[in-house]
This record gives sequence, C-alpha cells and structure tokens, in this order.
Amino acid sequence: MGLLRLKMSPKFQLLALLAFAIAMIFLENQIQKLEESRGKLERAIARHEVREIEQRHIQDGAKEAMVKEDDLVVIYNRVPKTASTSFTNIAYDLCNKNHYHVLHINTTKNNPVMSLQDQVRFVKNVTLWNEMKPAFYHGHVSFLDFTKFGVKKKPVYINVIRDPIERLVSYYYFLRFGDDYRPGLRRRKQGDKKTFDECVAAGGSDCAPEKLWLQIPFFCGHYSECW
Repeated sequence: MGLLRLKMSPKFQLLALLAFAIAMIFLENQIQKLEESRGKLERAIARHEVREIEQRHIQDGAKEAMVKEDDLVVIYNRVPKTASTSFTNIAYDLCNKNHYHVLHINTTKNNPVMSLQDQVRFVKNVTLWNEMKPAFYHGHVSFLDFTKFGVKKKPVYINVIRDPIERLVSYYYFLRFGDDYRPGLRRRKQGDKKTFDECVAAGGSDCAPEKLWLQIPFFCGHYSECW
C-alpha cells in the first residue's frame, strides 16, 4: 500500500504561518496583561495591609498627630566596601549616649532586594515598632519607597559612596583576604592569589567593568529595572 502525502500549496503554508504568528502575539499580549494585573493586585494588597495595621494603631491611641523627634527613623542602606562598617560602628558607639536604637537589617543570603511580602513586613516593623524609636537601621538593602505602601511619614535615608574603581578593587581583595572585623571568616575567593591587574588582563568576572555599576541600584530601588 502506498503512503498518501498531503502537500500544502505555498499560499496555504504562508496563511497558516501567519495565523500561528498572530496567535502567538495575541497570547504574549494576554500574558503581559495578566502580569501587569497581578503586579497591581499585589501592590493594592500590600497597601491595604499596611493601612489596616495603621488604622488599628490609631484606634489604640498609640499614634499621635504631632510628629516628634523621638519618632525619627534613619535607614542606612549600606553600599558594600564604602567604609560602611566603620560608619556603622560610630552609630553603635554613640547610641547609648544619644538615646537611640541601632538595628541590623539581615536579609536572606544578603540579597539587597526583598520580596513584596518582606517589603510589607519591613515597612510595618519600621513604621509601627515605636518601642525601638528613635532608630538607626543599617544593612545592604536597596532603597525602598515607603510611600507606595501608603505610609505618609517616611524614614530618612542616608548613604556613603566611593570612587567606583577604588570600591571595586577593595571588594576584589575583600573576597580573598577578608578584613579585620571578622578575620576568622572564610571568604568566597580565599586562596586565590591573582592580583586585580592580573584579573583585568585575563578578563575575569570579579573585575569586569559591569561591577563598577554596583552602587547605583542601591539608590534606584527594588524595581527589576534597577538590577
């Protein structure tokens, strides 16, 4: 028995290909719309949760109408290798004398970007933890816009930056030799004796020009475009 072969004309093939392309474009457009809707819904839920907590706080009489100096919150979202440890140690040395609290922001795997749920928790803690005010928060965390969660009284952000090349060189050797703050901690590149100049000559990833950009996202924020 012979095999029956169906041969489509070039015109029909072109129409079929065109129909498939249109269908794919339509699906991609629908997926994009769903992603945008999901993002709007998550932000709306986050704002609702914060407002709900704030409303209960007002009803309990714990929040006063007038802004006091005792409510001041400062967030130092530290850029790595910009003398941030020395700067933070000054805050620890002066906290008892000047009657404020110093709190470390510790994220999972030291990720500077928090999930939306963690952002909500962080905003709640910073805004409503009156027992720890005035407060000085510090950690390697990118800027977070409190206003998008409906918070009117924003914390004060401060930071320190450094010459990009000097910062990169410092970080390069920090990964290999650590520092005096935690001398016993084994670093990721410990044992690697290659100098920074040798790394550049070899086109290594630890000294790539893209690394010079690291400071900017800490000011840009949690948006995906920043990172």
